[in-house]
Amino acid sequence: MELTLGFSPCPNDTFIFDAMVNNKIDTKGLRFKTQLEDVETLNKWALEGKLDITKLSYGVLPKVLHQYELLNSGSALGRGCGPLLIAKRPIDKENIKDCKIAIPGINTTANLLFSTAFPEAKNKEILIFSDIENAVLDGRVDAGVIIHENRFTYQQRGLVKIIDLGEYWESTTGSPIPLGGIVVRKSLPAELKQLVDQLIHDSLQESFKHYPSLSPFVTSHAQEMEESVMRQHIELYVNDFSLDLGEAGRAAIDRLMAAAL
Repeated sequence: MELTLGFSPCPNDTFIFDAMVNNKIDTKGLRFKTQLEDVETLNKWALEGKLDITKLSYGVLPKVLHQYELLNSGSALGRGCGPLLIAKRPIDKENIKDCKIAIPGINTTANLLFSTAFPEAKNKEILIFSDIENAVLDGRVDAGVIIHENRFTYQQRGLVKIIDLGEYWESTTGSPIPLGGIVVRKSLPAELKQLVDQLIHDSLQESFKHYPSLSPFVTSHAQEMEESVMRQHIELYVNDFSLDLGEAGRAAIDRLMAAAL
């Protein structure tokens, strides 16, 4: 049986799914037709119900629960891993509402966290996450919300942090930050959904066995990234919550979903 599967080309996702989609573990007869796209594209596809299994931002999860359910494995959730608001020079937080802000997608958790911290900031420009640093440097926007590997590169380009939106979330809620999760189509048989969840768990465990070695699947999808940055990326976004959300992870997601409503 073949299922469609979408996730991002970022090292955390390719690290998680590598063994599962490249036959490094026994998939019990399942095959996966993969689509690697940026998370905002995956969010849009989730709203359309396009794929059987997909990565998405937790910010969009409440809008798709009529057709998808959240799996326990594969999430990006933790502490100290949230998006950052950056600029070319320091900006007083009271003035953010008057700035033009680049965001990596309207349905992203990054946008939800930014909106929670700065509800009056409405002047936003939606860009692919990898274009936001350049937009700030070029002066097309006053500031930008960065995610993924840009957390590790913005200072090298002379940009400054205005606020860590993850730290803001943690300090105001006490909860870890739910960034992205894996959902499966509700209409699939329960046994099949459980199998997919277990395979993601087993796939990640297989990758952990070989870490810090990085497979060609991971490195080939992050061609412009140094391997040290790939490892920073994996170590920041892949953890015990990625193996199993557990009660603490589920509670954090519920809190974020309440903020999204």
